[in-house]
Amino acid sequence: MAKMTTIGEPEALRRLKVLPSWELDGASIRRKFTFAGFPDALAFVVRLGFDAEAADHHPDILVNYKRVTLTYTTHSEGGLTEKDFAGAAQANALAASMGAE
Repeated sequence: MAKMTTIGEPEALRRLKVLPSWELDGASIRRKFTFAGFPDALAFVVRLGFDAEAADHHPDILVNYKRVTLTYTTHSEGGLTEKDFAGAAQANALAASMGAE
């Protein structure tokens, strides 16, 4: 498998300007989504899971009642790659379609 190019901090910060509510945390990007309730949060995680599996790129997921925190990094590359930002954009679109804050 070909090595992916990692994205440094200046470029990551530039890319985050078009990803509302995502923040840089070292070699990761993170966002918390809030849903109407626990069932909606779980539905989001399940739907996102299928998208992540199709992309072969999986976020770390933390569920706290109606809040879901996603963290993306490309572990195999030791930092952020294009896959992380694509996953974040896809998560934003899905969450918006499900009424998340």
